[in-house]
Amino acid sequence: MNKRFFISVLFVVLLSNLSFSQQPYQKPVREQKGSWTLVMVPDVQNYVKWGRNQPILDLMMAWIADNIDTLGIKMVIGVGDLVENDEKITTDYDGDQTTQSQWQTVSRAFGKLDGKVPYIASTGNHDYSVDKAGNRTSHYNDFFPADKNWLNQKLLVQNTRNEQGRPTLENSAYEIKGLNGRDYLFMTVEDGPRDTVLTWAKKVAALEQYKNHRVVLATHEFLNAKDERTSEEITWLYWEPYNVNNEIQKSPRIKLPHSNNGKQIWEKLVAPSSNIEMVLCGHISGEGYRVDKNGVGKSVHQILFDAQSMGGGQRDGNGGDGWLRILEFFPDGKTVRVKTFSPLFAASPTTRQFAWKKDARNDYKISFDER
Repeated sequence: MNKRFFISVLFVVLLSNLSFSQQPYQKPVREQKGSWTLVMVPDVQNYVKWGRNQPILDLMMAWIADNIDTLGIKMVIGVGDLVENDEKITTDYDGDQTTQSQWQTVSRAFGKLDGKVPYIASTGNHDYSVDKAGNRTSHYNDFFPADKNWLNQKLLVQNTRNEQGRPTLENSAYEIKGLNGRDYLFMTVEDGPRDTVLTWAKKVAALEQYKNHRVVLATHEFLNAKDERTSEEITWLYWEPYNVNNEIQKSPRIKLPHSNNGKQIWEKLVAPSSNIEMVLCGHISGEGYRVDKNGVGKSVHQILFDAQSMGGGQRDGNGGDGWLRILEFFPDGKTVRVKTFSPLFAASPTTRQFAWKKDARNDYKISFDER
């Protein structure tokens, strides 16, 4: 072998190894002393509907519980689609778990956080059953009652009624004071919120006791992966009582009465509210982000994260590769570092190199306006 060629190859190899050694796996830590963290859990229905995928959701929640102190986690927000189907007792090509099993699984998974950290489990379209007139029901309140997590109940300051007139956490608000000098209100509204719900949420945000709070709103359908607010009618399916070739039959889509899409939520609730500064959502696979000024000229950061199509898709995949969103709120009260991390990949030295998404859609900073 030519000596000069050998030296050149050796130099490249050494340089590559040096470059690799300078970028080893780093477990999640706070970038700044005094920061606090919000963890965003994307749609989880593809974990719970297959028995084989359920342990991955357990791993994700166990990781959150293990890192409460390390990351200063103050709130966990799930953005909906807790289950795949709210009215299923048979199994088919789209899951081997009944509705009862799915709700039990997701309730048990979030239960790993009970008594340790407050969380919001928002509702998605899959968490509802509809009749042929579009009236919806859900088993949500049976598995996420107000007293499930005493830390939630301790912080719960507002709620309104679901479509059956029952007070539930489907539309609720939680207050945490003194996070780096700011008071926060974390609010959630149901998937495709009814007009009455948006009126309630708008009145809550406008209450005198919250006028100086920073409001973080969680809902399911709001932004798409093109960074646009959704504008389609809110519809859902009636599941017909027929299983044809291992596929449960579905009705044509049914419009939900008095429901609102992302564009309407913005116009009726977010833009008119002076203190809603962040909206978190799921529903549409992928990532999205946009910032707009509300009616008083304040920036509102809108973030979509839904990993349900990652990890092989909804029928043959693992549920979503274990991805979570980590939002670190810096001590300056305005900067937030957004990162995307998978406890599943991080669990093994073999796969840790894949544990972080580093592209600009998954790793970025945002800045709230000055007070």
